[in-house]
Amino acid sequence: MTARLINGKAIAATIHEEVRRGAQDLRARGVIPGLATVLVGDNTASHKYVSMKRKACAEVGIESFHHELPATATQAEVLALVQRLGADRKVHGILVQLPLPKHIDERVILEAVPIGKDVDGFHPLNIGALAMKGREPDFVPCTPAGVIELLDRTGAKIDGADAVVVGRSNIVGMPVALLLIGRNATVTVCHSKTKDLPAMVRRADIVVAAIGKAHFVKADWIRPGATVIDVGTNPVDDPGKPGGKRLVGDVEFEPAKLVAGAITPVPGGVGPMTIAMLMKNTLRSAARARA
Repeated sequence: MTARLINGKAIAATIHEEVRRGAQDLRARGVIPGLATVLVGDNTASHKYVSMKRKACAEVGIESFHHELPATATQAEVLALVQRLGADRKVHGILVQLPLPKHIDERVILEAVPIGKDVDGFHPLNIGALAMKGREPDFVPCTPAGVIELLDRTGAKIDGADAVVVGRSNIVGMPVALLLIGRNATVTVCHSKTKDLPAMVRRADIVVAAIGKAHFVKADWIRPGATVIDVGTNPVDDPGKPGGKRLVGDVEFEPAKLVAGAITPVPGGVGPMTIAMLMKNTLRSAARARA
């Protein structure tokens, strides 16, 4: 058996088109959706990510307000910028690109983003609401939301499923576990201290690998027919590629695809969904402002 490949790039393109039509409708009613990005410092990867997000905004009809500060910017300067954007009615979403320079307290900056403009879903109040039964966050973190969207749009059965999340980060592991619980899956969160990790993963109908280690999850850990969502993006040496590197996931992909029922590739799986969900969250915020 060869697993069905879950094409995140194609699904993300569908979401972008849905957002484009929604933005067009809002513009016709006098609301121009706007996303502000805040970039501090000269981290190459951060610059690349922000550029991709701004390009996506242009493609779907969301206005982009880019703010770039030097690595020497003080915490007070970054905080003042975020507060100013929070008060700006043209801005419906604020994205503070992480990581910030070490002298800046990320917690303070993220908490300054108004909860109604927290389109990245990182505000403690949004995460807290996600963890509470009967409460709905204003926004869900984009990568975990993208994982659920992939499951839904490929017909995976979440209700009643046994799900294992490998990794417990605040950005992916814990939020995606909470989302799966909210959809009535029975969820086990695994990490470096988990006893007999392979046996735990073999129980799962759904595996979400988000531990940040190349090829960490082995093919013989996968239950035959399981759905595998690989969040990892790990550079490994490859002399045949430009720059001598290529990206691989947290799952040992080639042998795993012979066992799983469905699996995301890396790249082309979860990655494109993160920006798609950011666009979707920004549109949702703009629609609320219109209401």
